[in-house]
Amino acid sequence: MSVAYPSGASRSLPRPADLLVLATTALLALAGLAGVIPPLAAVALAGAAGSVLAGVRLSLLARPVRYAGPPGGGPDRAGRHATRCRSAAGLLDAAVATVGLTVAVLPLVGTGLRVAVGAAGLGTAALLHTGGLLLLPGRSRLPDRARVRRVVDIVSLGLSLIFAAWVLLPPGATPPAARVAVVAGGFGLAAIGVAALADWRRRPGAATCLLGAGSAQFGLLALIVLLAYDAPDRALLTTVGPLVVGALLTAAGVRRVAAGDPRRPGGPTPVWPRVSAPAAIAALAAVGHLYAHGDFTPGAILLGLAVTPPLVVRELMTATDNRRYATRLAAQEAHFRALVSGGDDLILLLDDALRVRWQSPAATRLFGLTDADVLGRPFADLLHPADVPRAALLLDGVRAGARPTLLAARLRDGHGAWRETESTISDQRGVPEVHALALHVRDVGERRRLERAVRQLAATDQLTGLANRRELLRELAARRSGAGTLLVVDLHGLGAVNDGRGHAVGDVVVVEVARRLRAAVGPDDLVARLVGDEFGVVTTAGPVLAYALGTRLLEALGEPYRVAGAEVRLQASIGLAEVPGAAADDVLRQADLARRRAAQLGRDRVEWYDGYLEEQLVRRLDLERELPGAVARGELDLVYQPVLGLADRLPVGTEALLRWRSPVLGTVLPAELIPVAEDLDLVGEVGRWVLDRACRQLADWSAGGWQLWMSVNVTPRELAAPDFLQRTAAVLATHGLPPERLVVEVAEPRVGAELSTVVARLAGLRSLGVRTALDDFRAAHASLAQLRRLPIDLLKLAPHGVDGADGGHNQLVDVVVSLGDRLGLEIVAAQLETPAQADAAGRAGCRYGQGFALARPATAERVEAYFEEFPSASR
Repeated sequence: MSVAYPSGASRSLPRPADLLVLATTALLALAGLAGVIPPLAAVALAGAAGSVLAGVRLSLLARPVRYAGPPGGGPDRAGRHATRCRSAAGLLDAAVATVGLTVAVLPLVGTGLRVAVGAAGLGTAALLHTGGLLLLPGRSRLPDRARVRRVVDIVSLGLSLIFAAWVLLPPGATPPAARVAVVAGGFGLAAIGVAALADWRRRPGAATCLLGAGSAQFGLLALIVLLAYDAPDRALLTTVGPLVVGALLTAAGVRRVAAGDPRRPGGPTPVWPRVSAPAAIAALAAVGHLYAHGDFTPGAILLGLAVTPPLVVRELMTATDNRRYATRLAAQEAHFRALVSGGDDLILLLDDALRVRWQSPAATRLFGLTDADVLGRPFADLLHPADVPRAALLLDGVRAGARPTLLAARLRDGHGAWRETESTISDQRGVPEVHALALHVRDVGERRRLERAVRQLAATDQLTGLANRRELLRELAARRSGAGTLLVVDLHGLGAVNDGRGHAVGDVVVVEVARRLRAAVGPDDLVARLVGDEFGVVTTAGPVLAYALGTRLLEALGEPYRVAGAEVRLQASIGLAEVPGAAADDVLRQADLARRRAAQLGRDRVEWYDGYLEEQLVRRLDLERELPGAVARGELDLVYQPVLGLADRLPVGTEALLRWRSPVLGTVLPAELIPVAEDLDLVGEVGRWVLDRACRQLADWSAGGWQLWMSVNVTPRELAAPDFLQRTAAVLATHGLPPERLVVEVAEPRVGAELSTVVARLAGLRSLGVRTALDDFRAAHASLAQLRRLPIDLLKLAPHGVDGADGGHNQLVDVVVSLGDRLGLEIVAAQLETPAQADAAGRAGCRYGQGFALARPATAERVEAYFEEFPSASR
């Protein structure tokens, strides 16, 4: 069963108990001295009182309690400590009880038996003390050499104590019991004293136990000797103190050990008491004997001479240890000197005046500094003047108790050159052997040069030598609180140069662009390359001068580039944003938005950022986030706008108009939806849904007797799809519609970029029987020129082409209508918003019309209700 101490084991009894026992023993001693009670009885009662108090305390410490060890295992370290303390306390309790009982029974036995009883009690107590002291935890195993030293110390001190007792005893025959007690007690007390001195700081509780045991044994030994020599009764009272104090010290020491026995502060126990004490005791005893008795007996002389050999052996061992220690110290010194000399740090010691007191031998090798160059000089004289104030402040702070930090400073070497260094400072003034500030100085010049080179590479575009995006952002952050403007320059046409002439030619053009940008900006402006064809300029100029700088950049970049025997021209778009008050990323984003607007408005422009661009960006991001999956979620819808004949105002057809009913964004019109769908490559999915839904609705109306056509808008990208014709034919077949009832419209402004593809697809649709239409026709001369190439059946004319300023029709419209008649085209006037526009379109010769002035877009149900108003056109 594992045991541990109870929670109160480390607590002593109330302090008044100690005072009471000490007061009782003092009164008993005074009573014995005054003759009130026999002195031996006073000694017995005092010893019994001290033993009872110590015994109670030791009994509490020896009482076992259940100890809960770790689950599934035996007692842990704390459990083993508790077990040893309990066992030691039990034996020491028995030893204290033995001493107290021995002293207590002496008055009760006959005079002739007292010495024998005392000697028996002393022997028993010594054995119990020895066992209990050996069981105290914390005792370490000594090396063989240390054991020999310990034995020599015990023999030397024991012989000196025996010699002292021998020569100080009264002359005459010595009782045998006294001889045995002196010899045994001398060596016992010597062993206890040497052990207590060795453990005084490492195991103070154990040392206290040793002192207590030694005091108790010394008191009992003295009592035996006094009884053996029939000393006066009052002399017996001198043993009261050692007996009582010994018992109390024993209990106090065990209590400290049970509480953990913390070490006493300080270094190792000094050696000189163990060497000097035997000689001092023997010398004092000899002087006392000469003073009291005169000559020495032969036995005393031999015993005194016996003290000398152990002292000589101890001195020889000490000398051997000192030589061995000196040899080891010299080897360590040589080792550390070699380390210091061969290290990469220069070590300087500074005195209280911050003068160099010592430098390591590596100074000449590392910095070319000799002792004559450095020693005795102020440390500040070795530093660059610009670094002296900072170094002085740092050193003063370290001397004031501040935490040492790294000192970066330039140090003059032995050749007069400045070396970049870093020094760590250590305050060693508290170390007696040093008493200085220690500086470990390292040359970091090469590392700093590499760091600068790495930073330069990390902040530079390798092709142009300009700053890169990271450096531009750092510059923007640095100028956040000051004036400045960011210009983002986007080149148009560089990709075509790379594709057509190769990247080597493109790189030459980029290098020339960088040169022109540097030549155009001011000396304090930063030019950076953001990506392949985007550049940034951070200027300190205000808004007006920054806009003028942007104009100059357009002119410079617009000049031809002559490379590889050819001439290359580029366009540029420039966006501007003000730097102050915004984060670097935000400024760059704002300037990039302005750059995008400049590109959208026709390139070769300079545009400022404003808040409306921010709103457009957020709206665009919302559209891009919500549009994917809109078809699957059923969020798309169609409304239908009737097409009427302008002569009779009867419906002839409808146009399917797409609406996105987003629960997050509300209703989104095609003008916003289609560009996002094209960027996300969703226009094909949306177009297929629109064509199928419009044809299904047209089939429903046809089943009801409505003879109308259905117009569906498509983009050039939809037309370019390889399966567009087959898909259209399949949809018509699925819903059972005649092909001529379907009209496919394409917007005229978007045709120019892909004219050949649009012509081919429209011709294919006409071959299927599907009619085609050109929407949003502007009636411009360029549009008229390509009208003959387009295989279309309907021409939808924009409203500004039919409404003249004077209320009459535009002569250009007459040309369009006349050309349409000759080409067999039917003209539809679209986007008619007012009755005047509808009348003007009729007078101009347009056959059909469409717009709010005639009928608004509505759901299929509302359009059917609208058709019911025209019975003649219904069936």
